[in-house]
Amino acid sequence: MTVAKSNKPIVWGPFAAGGTITAFVTPVLVLLTLFAALGFVPSLLTYENLHAFAANWLGKLVIFGIILLSLWHAAHRLRVTLHDFGIRADTWVAIAVYFIASLGTVATLFYLLRIS
Repeated sequence: MTVAKSNKPIVWGPFAAGGTITAFVTPVLVLLTLFAALGFVPSLLTYENLHAFAANWLGKLVIFGIILLSLWHAAHRLRVTLHDFGIRADTWVAIAVYFIASLGTVATLFYLLRIS
């Protein structure tokens, strides 16, 4: 008996990781933004501290990972949602959503590398 090999774990792993990251991180970011808008900014979230975090290579890696996984998760979720709404041009939809996710990934990398 031969077991067929599949590449699905390679695709579904980042998709699941992106969904998990987005589900846990996005609500926290919304809450912190709300606190900042109301004037309740903890000392940890001052501009100087956030800039120092983003200027560090480990901080850049964390920020890049969060944005990358969230973008690719959202792209795949949008592709599936459009299919559910009856748009059956899957090849064109896939090209469009993954191209946008690629642009977002490259832009993220570009802007993170500019922070010093």
